[in-house]
Amino acid sequence: MKKLHIRKGDTVEVVKGKDAGKRGKVLKVDPVRRRIVVEGVNRAKKHMRPSQANPQGGVVDWELPIDASNLMLVCSGCERPTRVGRKRAGEKSFTRICKRCNREF
Repeated sequence: MKKLHIRKGDTVEVVKGKDAGKRGKVLKVDPVRRRIVVEGVNRAKKHMRPSQANPQGGVVDWELPIDASNLMLVCSGCERPTRVGRKRAGEKSFTRICKRCNREF
């Protein structure tokens, strides 16, 4: 399984695309396809027919996945998008660190 520098619950900023500059919380991560769903980013609308699950019908608005290469992790210390480094925490485990201020995520 492939590893990504972004995990569920992180705050990220979009660096490329139509939503560049927007920040949001990561809702879902698909490491195999390298796609990430971010709250409030890459939104789409779909017209839904009334059903038992959605008796009202109408227009539904939700977030679509965006490629991981278009996102940067936002450091909680310096409040800026940053690259991610890895620091050995134990025998086989690593922690993620901010490349700007060396603070752990």
